[in-house]
Amino acid sequence: METDERRQYIRAYAQSAGKVTATALAKDLGVAVQTIRRDLRQLCAAGSLERVHGGAVLPSGVRNIGYGDRRASNREAKNRIARRAAELIPDHASLFLNIGTTTEAVAHALHNHRNLMVVTNNLNIANILADNPTCEVVVAGGSLRRSDGGLVGDLAALAIDRFKVDFAVIGASAIDLSGDLLDFDPEEVRVSQQVIKAARNTILVADSTKFARKAPVKIASLAQVDQFVTDRIPFEALVNLCTDWQTQIALV
Repeated sequence: METDERRQYIRAYAQSAGKVTATALAKDLGVAVQTIRRDLRQLCAAGSLERVHGGAVLPSGVRNIGYGDRRASNREAKNRIARRAAELIPDHASLFLNIGTTTEAVAHALHNHRNLMVVTNNLNIANILADNPTCEVVVAGGSLRRSDGGLVGDLAALAIDRFKVDFAVIGASAIDLSGDLLDFDPEEVRVSQQVIKAARNTILVADSTKFARKAPVKIASLAQVDQFVTDRIPFEALVNLCTDWQTQIALV
């Protein structure tokens, strides 16, 4: 089977099964697992599929993929992004970290920072930062979303309204060509919007897979972001827009 035929087969299989795994595809097609992994990388880069741990799924425009799969997806790039974002945050700063696997990576990267005050609506981040003895952690109240440890809704938004922090470190589920930051849950988006209002400086942390994804709810625009930390921006037009908006880009 030629490369194009194999990739058409993979797309068709994903449409029928919802998820494909590299090992199963390699066995079905009689090729090496490494060959399938290369196919999956190309299909994901083209936006035909979305990479998850061990394989890929169809990209979703209305619902997010599982939190475990998101955490495993593009892990190395997320860790590089997290380390770079942590470098932008000095000791003795106040900041907000919202829900997301990349913001969780930022929390890990802040382990050696001193005398931080961190407000979060993410129970995972609160637990990560609990290991830093000089970090004060404030958890915004709200309705618990058990799938990812997030606290969302009116109570979370009201709690955040009481703060004015130095930095907001936010993630997004998708970024479109116009520079809009998108997510799936309107309740979570409301909290993220409140966070941006409550911060003196906003840092977006998002890897390049977010450019191949779609989501239905707008958080904000890159025009409202001060620093954008990512591994790659595939659209030159968007880079030019960031220049016009004075949004600084840090590539890792």
